Amino acid sequence: MQNQSTAKSTDTVTPSDRHRIIFASLIGTTIEFFDFYIYATAAVSIFPLLFFAKGDNNTALLASMATFGVAFVARPIGSILFGHFGDRVGRKATLVGSLLLMGIATFLIGLLPTYQQVGLYAPAMLTILRFCQGLGLGGEWSGAALLATETAAPGKRASAAMWPQLGAPFGFILANGLFLLLTTWFGYDSTHAEPTDPFLIWGWRLPFLLSIGMVVIGLYVRLKLNETPVFARAVERGERLKSPLAEVLRKNPRELLLGMFIMVATYGVFYLMTTWVLSYAIGKVESGGLGIGYKDFLKLQLASVLLFAAGIPVAGKLADRYGRRSLLLVVTVALIVFGFSFSLFLAPEAMGTGEQANLGLMLIFLCTGMSLMGLTFGPMSALLPELFPTNTRYTGSGIAYNLASILGAALTPFAATWLAHSYGAGSVGIYLAILGSLSFVALWISQETRDRDLDTMASEAATEAVESTSP
Repeated sequence: MQNQSTAKSTDTVTPSDRHRIIFASLIGTTIEFFDFYIYATAAVSIFPLLFFAKGDNNTALLASMATFGVAFVARPIGSILFGHFGDRVGRKATLVGSLLLMGIATFLIGLLPTYQQVGLYAPAMLTILRFCQGLGLGGEWSGAALLATETAAPGKRASAAMWPQLGAPFGFILANGLFLLLTTWFGYDSTHAEPTDPFLIWGWRLPFLLSIGMVVIGLYVRLKLNETPVFARAVERGERLKSPLAEVLRKNPRELLLGMFIMVATYGVFYLMTTWVLSYAIGKVESGGLGIGYKDFLKLQLASVLLFAAGIPVAGKLADRYGRRSLLLVVTVALIVFGFSFSLFLAPEAMGTGEQANLGLMLIFLCTGMSLMGLTFGPMSALLPELFPTNTRYTGSGIAYNLASILGAALTPFAATWLAHSYGAGSVGIYLAILGSLSFVALWISQETRDRDLDTMASEAATEAVESTSP
């Protein structure tokens, strides 16, 4: 049961306030993930053709995957930058800043010249803007998670915190649904792509340019929010720190490492089921791919993401009832088993290639992976904030979440592309099983956080390195 101080932390939040907060956290993360995923989709199917020198297809794809991974290097930096202001100035103002940075960077990607127009300046500018995307998303997730958890009703933190998590599948559906509509409208065929295709000339830019409208809506909603009562009371008690980062590194290194490794498998399975499997499925047979048409595969992927979205609220309720740790231990074992099954689904001799590819088998594979993704992703926005005290919670949860992105996401599409090309799809599943094993160990040695009080701090944090004056 939640204790009295936990109830106190949310007693000033009315049901109508919570509905507004739910909408604000959901729409914000949806926009940010939409921006992030349109790049991921383009990095597989478009950028290798437009932003890198012509040559070997696998080399261009690997180069594009490398720029994709740059954002994951930027995300921990973004979590430090925005976490500093989130823990000193407040959750609301910081969330507005992260949304602006992400939105502007995404819009500018839609205006970039190609390699054929400006040479090496094209991939350089693309990499810089991708880095800015990573900075923005690095500050977004933890702020949205705190907005939900610090205003949740007693005993329902995981159920409340699952709303910003839904931004991931919703953003994915919007991004890839828009690409599906555009490729259908333009009649674009990825298996016979030509530089003169209208879609490659200008059609691909539309999702990036249109994202600015969503950003305006998100800003309007967030500017109307109030600060969370948990943070407001920490300010009243004079508990803001001069350097939240230094305090986290000094007082909570164990929590940082646990949070990072707990999250690794979640990142790994998602970017295998979205970015890598897309490149593998639509890749040319002679280059080691399955030769499935882009539009055919995207339809399967969009259908499977619905199960990702459905799994998140289920996981939130289960995590509130049985605990975060117990649920995630079971789901992580399932992820490891799933990893060892990759060759049964994805090997060319099992799946088939080109027009003979078994799309039904591919759909089963995608639905299995995405269902597990929803169950492991759902509780994370409650668990990671619960590891840290109020005055370092934005910084700590953000760093843990985004350090995991380097191990579980930045390297995963690149490593999986190389593994599949060198050793076959089964080796990619073993890679996932290894990530799952790391997460399982971290969960096993961690403690349950369901009943922790977010409105209290460690005694040391209340007396040391605290700045009692306003910033």
